[in-house]
Formats: sequence, structure tokens, C-alpha cells
Amino acid sequence: MLVQKLRLQYGWSQQQLAELSGLSVRTIQRIERGMPASTETLKSLASIFEIDFNQLSSEQPDMNSNDTARGLKHSPEEMLAFAHVRKLKAFYKQLMTYVVVIGAMVIANMFYMPHAWAGWKYLPNWWVAWPALIWGFSLLVWASALFDVLPFLGPDWEKRQVEKRLGRPL
Repeated sequence: MLVQKLRLQYGWSQQQLAELSGLSVRTIQRIERGMPASTETLKSLASIFEIDFNQLSSEQPDMNSNDTARGLKHSPEEMLAFAHVRKLKAFYKQLMTYVVVIGAMVIANMFYMPHAWAGWKYLPNWWVAWPALIWGFSLLVWASALFDVLPFLGPDWEKRQVEKRLGRPL
């Protein structure tokens, strides 16, 4: 996760870092998720960031420990923030996909079934509404969880439920 922190401090995208380091974007993504990297990969990244190789290699997860994805250079708040930003990015990608796909489906519905737009009596031929509603509802549920819209299902509720199951405070 130090790689992600450094990349963000430099203001680079994963694509830009991949181009500068000669690595693939997929490799950068794996390293940022806490997966182990080869020595050559770490040396390449260390030279790009102009830091000592040992700083990156000391962060590498120990595959024999239970803390394989725990970064050594990050506070718990930073790790939570990175995780939240990754979830937020995934949500926005899904939202953009929804807009593009549903938009294309509306256009297809208009061209292949133009009478469906003529009035309410043709509403059963308006097939694009069903995937738009179902997918849209799932996006609303995801957004409500991501943006803490439903406060009764927030962190306090989770803590109470865990304590209830354990029968003791955390």
C-alpha cells in the first residue's frame, strides 16, 4: 500500500505509473492491494519514486503470517481510507456502465419498437424499463451502503450486533 500512497502523492494514475516503471497496470493494481511483488518489480518502483529499495521490500507481506495484506507504513485510518476510495471507485465505474448500457438499450428500444413510445397502451413493449429498474435498484442499495444513507445499518449498528452475538463488549 506504500506504492499507492506514493503514487497518489505524485499525482499519478496507475496507468502513468505503469508506463514510467515499465510494468503492467495489472501488476500495479496487485501490489496496491497488498499482494507480493518480485524483487525486480520493487527495484523498478523504488527507482521511479526515488526511494530506497528496502522501504518497499520491508512492506512486502509475509506469506506465512496471518497479516498478509497489512501494510507496515500505514495507519489504520489510512488503510480504511484507501479501502473506502477503492469501493467508491468501483461504484462510480458501475454507475458509468449503467448510464452507458441503459442509454444504449433505450436507443435500441426506440429504434426497434418505436410504437412502444407512442402511449401508455404500448407500455408492455417498453422492455428497457425492467433492466433499468432492477439494475438501478441494486445501484441504490450499493450507494446507500457506501454513503451511509441508512444510519441504522452503520458502524454503530454493526458493533452492537457483534457484541450481541459475542455476549460481551468488544
